[in-house]
Amino acid sequence: MAVGNCITAMGGELSTTVEAYMALKLLGASVNDPAMVSARNFILNRGGVTKTRIFTKFHLALIGCYDWRGLPSIPPWVMLLPSASPVNIYEMSSWARGSTVPLLVVFDKKPVFLTQPTITLDELYAEGITQAKFELPRHHDWTDIFVQLDSAFKLAEAWNLVPLRSQGLQAAEKWILERQEASGDWGGIIPAMLNSLLALRCLGYNLSDPIVQRGLAAVDRFVIETDDAYRVQPCISPVWDTALVMRSLVDSGLAPDHPALVKGGEWLIAKQILDYGDWAVKNQQGQPGAWAFEFENRFYPDVDDSAVVVMALAAVQLPDRALKQQAIDRAVNWIATMQCKPGGWAAFDLDNDQNWLNAIPYGDLKAMIDPNTADVTARVVEMLGRLTTAKKSGETNITLKQPPASLFPPPSSLDRALSYLRQEQEADGSWFGRWGVNYIYGTSGALVALAGVAPLERSPIRRGANWLISVQNADGGWGETCESYKKPSLKGRGNSTASQTAWAVIGLLAAGEAIELDWTVIDRGIAYLVSTQKADGTWDESDFTGTGFPGHFYLKYHLYQQHFPLTALGRYRLKTNPHATLE
Repeated sequence: MAVGNCITAMGGELSTTVEAYMALKLLGASVNDPAMVSARNFILNRGGVTKTRIFTKFHLALIGCYDWRGLPSIPPWVMLLPSASPVNIYEMSSWARGSTVPLLVVFDKKPVFLTQPTITLDELYAEGITQAKFELPRHHDWTDIFVQLDSAFKLAEAWNLVPLRSQGLQAAEKWILERQEASGDWGGIIPAMLNSLLALRCLGYNLSDPIVQRGLAAVDRFVIETDDAYRVQPCISPVWDTALVMRSLVDSGLAPDHPALVKGGEWLIAKQILDYGDWAVKNQQGQPGAWAFEFENRFYPDVDDSAVVVMALAAVQLPDRALKQQAIDRAVNWIATMQCKPGGWAAFDLDNDQNWLNAIPYGDLKAMIDPNTADVTARVVEMLGRLTTAKKSGETNITLKQPPASLFPPPSSLDRALSYLRQEQEADGSWFGRWGVNYIYGTSGALVALAGVAPLERSPIRRGANWLISVQNADGGWGETCESYKKPSLKGRGNSTASQTAWAVIGLLAAGEAIELDWTVIDRGIAYLVSTQKADGTWDESDFTGTGFPGHFYLKYHLYQQHFPLTALGRYRLKTNPHATLE
């Protein structure tokens, strides 16, 4: 999986261009190279370095190309704020928390690691390096209070009056060490991994220290290297991929006890996390039993992965049926305790919804929190529907245990979730997709969920289906650009892709269980998938259809273009030829 920016075709992006220019200069590119000249003109025409985002400035400051004065102060005493406080590290999203705690150390130490040979980027300051103002931007609204607070923090630093500084740094160091996996990872994401290594460097840890060596080895495992390219993935998704592939194979007609499915199912059970993680700070009721996205990430299992794994396991037959049942029971009960107050589910945390945190200067990617979302909620509702159906049909030995009533005051957990999904539906019938691009993803998931547990909810189902139908492309497929996160006019608009076409077909097939549909729409979507499949059975897809932070960065899941079309084709065949099996 590679990370990319979907706005290149729309004219480029300032911060990304500055970072690319910096990288090329570090690699020895001449400033007179035509590509460098073009990039420099682009940068200067858009205001130069001082107009870039905070994290671009941070990386420039690390090599002496930007002044630390222009970065926000993050006082170490933040580590000491209790979880009961309205402001504390557990009000941040898991990914922001895992990246921020080590930065408490780095921003306190303000290191500069000069490269050899040393470079400067003075030519990228539109106002001239001597006229540059190294300060936080003001927006002339209530958020400027954070700039005022930052000035106070900087004054305290200048006078060496930062309270509880040493205690905060010690607490941050302890937190970092405790959260390193045996494999060397931190949080299973590159920002947390790199920032943690930076923090350890600032604290004086030696390169040969085993903790540092494990961390560096973990970073190396995220690398994809070829003869002419070297890139680092932002994260890896083996649990997520395995569960989705297993579901697609079952949907395609592969026998539930096929050796490949048995092997995959047993591997997933072995990956179940039976430790308490950061989620337990707010969730005092839940017991461990979830799954994470990566190979190892015991502190940060997530609801979305866990729901998909449960459905994958429920669909296959494993030799140890009792073990599978216990794994599913644990996961379902953990998910139940993670339901947020509005009725939906978030990815990693419970009620992680303090939206004001996105306004702090440090949070310029607007991804400081992890609130409940329609797509994750739909996944959980789909899981409940799948398990209930399996129990009724006798397909498997699944027993859906109702969580203790004390955890969910009336109305019931499912009723609250359905109410939340109804509220989240857009006026045009679509649903927002937080973790996939974008409204096609969100709408598909919601339709599958509603059709599975509430087929009488015909009005929202019909409105969602009609919206999907309205954005079908002339070639029969569906596509949506990442820019739809910024421009609502682009909802459901874009070149057809295999994964997004599959999502639309999957959603419409589910909707067809509850309402009457014109099947020619679905037939055209299937025809698109069949016609674009290559001779070796795969599909190509250059677009990025996974979402990291909406509006800022996106993910390329290389298996999305394979297993989602397979699921769509398999479910279509089941509707048209229910007795077919995969030979």
